[in-house]
This record gives sequence, structure tokens and C-alpha cells, in this order.
Amino acid sequence: MNEAPLVIQGGMGVAVSSWGLAREVSRTGNLGVVSGTALDAVLARALQDGDPGGHRRRALAHFPDQDMVGRALERYYRPEGREGRPYRPNPTLTITPSTPAVELSVLGNFVEVWLAKEGHDGPIGINFLEKIQMGTPTAVLGAMIAGVDHVLMGAGIPREIPRLLRDFEAGRPGGVTIDVVGATRRHVSTVDPVAVMGAHLPRLRRPQFYAIVSLHSLATYLYRDPEIRPDGFVVEGPPAGGHSAPPRGRMTLDERGEPVYGARDEADLGAIAKIGLPFWLAGAHGTPEGVAAALEAGAAGIQAGTIFALSEDSGLDPGIRRGMLEALARDELVVRNDPRASPTGFPFKIANVPDTMSEEETYEARPRLCDLSYLRSPYERPDGSVGYRCASEPVDAYLKKGGAIEDTVGRMCLCNGLMANIGIGQERKDGYAEQPAVTLGQDLGGAARLLAAHPQGWTAAEAVDWLCSGVDPAQRISTRDHSSVR
Repeated sequence: MNEAPLVIQGGMGVAVSSWGLAREVSRTGNLGVVSGTALDAVLARALQDGDPGGHRRRALAHFPDQDMVGRALERYYRPEGREGRPYRPNPTLTITPSTPAVELSVLGNFVEVWLAKEGHDGPIGINFLEKIQMGTPTAVLGAMIAGVDHVLMGAGIPREIPRLLRDFEAGRPGGVTIDVVGATRRHVSTVDPVAVMGAHLPRLRRPQFYAIVSLHSLATYLYRDPEIRPDGFVVEGPPAGGHSAPPRGRMTLDERGEPVYGARDEADLGAIAKIGLPFWLAGAHGTPEGVAAALEAGAAGIQAGTIFALSEDSGLDPGIRRGMLEALARDELVVRNDPRASPTGFPFKIANVPDTMSEEETYEARPRLCDLSYLRSPYERPDGSVGYRCASEPVDAYLKKGGAIEDTVGRMCLCNGLMANIGIGQERKDGYAEQPAVTLGQDLGGAARLLAAHPQGWTAAEAVDWLCSGVDPAQRISTRDHSSVR
């Protein structure tokens, strides 16, 4: 499909933007997006839970290298489930990841995209975070093997992704520069598709790349150089869920302890429109009026997350989702932009939900540890070797690695919290069960209106129909069901 979608369903991790949600949005003719965060762990844990529904194994049966699949199944698949045991850990990604880490990442991303594309011919995208650089090359490779149509990336400056996609399409090794604290030399994480797949490597097709930006200056910078130029932009405002760009200049907090944004933090949409590439508006645009306003501003449409996160097709644990809808109906659901929660240093939206990490008591009860390690930062030791640290790990360990104690205050283990959001949180040997850390956008008006119209909940397709309801049919993509079988 070559037409620009009117609606992009945002990439919400971990696996809240699941393959099921992305598929349902894509079947409307719009762009369904899976989250590309931690899909290696998602696959490993789903297999250890017995692969409910058999979906992951169905996808794995279509992976070109069945020997690689066999190794993963032998290590993680438990037909009867875990039987009360903790999840077996999966290897953490590093600048030079081990072969098991590479293979699991490739397989995890392949599975999510393949399942999202199964049974229809609508477009599917995958969303990555620039802040999780070490996982990017292997994840992109797995998604491309599955035929992903679009790659989206934010939470940084994704200047190297266009080249990575071109390299993989050509069958060449591809990599990204890794931000290493205190680096005295350049560090690059590189993956060779031929070395990973051998004779099983299929011909890869370059997906379209959309950079997620917050300011027109970044869009202009990325456009100027053809080597780093994306195919379009998602222009994200401060109310958007998950990670968001910090305010420009010195950080100032309001009476609720949230970052204060001003005029300098607003993108000049006229300047972005003049660039000439398609763009979509995100953050408080998830209403029919928001879609119409985006088109009036010259955008191709909007990206929305919250109304899809709260839909019946979302990957969120059903109990968590129901609880948030009940709070929303009472006008009691609050989302706070926490400047300290994320180990990345980016502000992160936390929904105030009972029995989650949003509560001080629940946060304090969690033993500090870092075992999934997706948000840890590499640093260069005095001898030139590379170590890894996370501001959410035990404070003593972080300080021994050269970290500053002020960086540890208020930090949450988002990796484990986001896993718990989708029902695959770790249950540890000492009896501690990881608790959720739920994120949503701060503009809940669209979700409240949908709930009023659908008191029992709504599907992703109903959300798309509602978003498009105020748009002239000539301006919108047909919402026909793409029913051709894969």
C-alpha cells in the first residue's frame, strides 16, 4: 500500500502495542504498529508459559532458519508452562551481543511482525527507541525478515537508521553508534545478516522510516542530509505517553513536580510542512477534531496511543485495563509526567493506578535490581573496556560503576514494570512478584468520549472509525477489511 495512512497507531511498549492490536488497526487500512521493545524477552516468556494459543510457534514455523528456531524452543519452550517457577532469564544485549542474544532478538521481532501481518495485506510498522541502541540492529533484522513495512523511532536522534535499513536490504553488515559515557573512541554495534542467517537469509526489502521528533529544528536537521533523511516524521508533543523529550533549557517543575513546557517546546508545523515530507501529529490529537486539525495544518494525519492502549485489542493485562476504564468513568484516572522515573533521564508518563509502581508504598517495597537491562547505559572504564550500569539498579553497585547518587533518586525499573503490564512479570524465588508500571498519554479526553459511547469498551477498529468520523471520505483511506490470506 503506497498511500499515507490517516491514522498511525502508536508503538507502546512492552507489547501493549501487540501483534493483535497492530493487526486489527492494519485491517482498517491504517498503520498498525507493534512495539519493538524487549521482544526477545516477550518471546522467551511466552514460550515458557506454554505459548498460549500456539501463536508464537505458528510464526516460528515460518522463520527461514529452523535450526535457529529449534535452539530457542529447546531453551525456552515448556509445554506445561513454568509450574510456579520463575522465568528463565534471557541473555542481555551488549555492544557485542552473544549468539544466543542475537538469535533470540531476531526471532522475537520476526514473530511479532509476522503475526501482525498474518491474514491480510494492510501495512505494519514497528516502533523502536533510540535510547535502546544496543538492541536495534538485531531487532531491525528480525523485523525485516518478517517483511515489516515501516520502522518508527523516537527518544533520541535516529540519524543512523536510514543507513542501517539500506545496508540490510543490500545484505551488508549494518550497525549503529552506541552512546558510551566517557568514551575515548567510537563504539559501534554491528550485525552481519549473512553471518546470522547464512544460506537462509531471504531477500530483504527496505521499509519506510519515520523519525519521531518533537521540534522542527530536528526535522530540518534530519532532512538536510540524504544519508540520514527519513521518509516522514511523527511530530510528538509533550502530552504523549511513554517517554517524551525534556523541556528545552533548564528543567523547571510545577507544583505537582512535573516538567514545565513552554513556547520553545512547540514544533513549528509550518516549517515542518515546508520540508515536503509527510508528517503526522502525536500527543493530544486522538479525537476526530484532532484529526481534522492535523489535516488543516498540512499533516497526513495523526498518531494516537491512549485510545488504542485502552481498547479491547490492547496487549495490556485485562484486569489493569478494566481498572483504568472504571477510574476513567469516575473521572479519577490521572497521568503524571514524572521527570525521575525513567533511568534514561527522559520524562516518563506514569498512570496513577492502585497496586502499581505509581504508588509510593509499592515503589518502596520493590528490591532494587536490574536483570532485564534494556535501559542500562554503557560506560568506558579507565582501562578502555566497556561496563554497563542502570540508575535503577542497587545504589551501591551503581556508585561502584562511577554513577552519581543523585541519578538514582526516584528511578523505577521500567523494564520489569512494563513486562508486568502485559501479564508476564517476573515471579522471583523469594516470592516477590514484579508490579506494573503503566503509562498513558496525559490527554484522556478522547478515551473518555469513547467510553461514553462504548460503556462496555471498544475495539481498535471502532477507535479508528471514531477518529475518522469527522473527515471527508475523500481525505481518508478506505477502512475496508484487507482479507487476503498470507
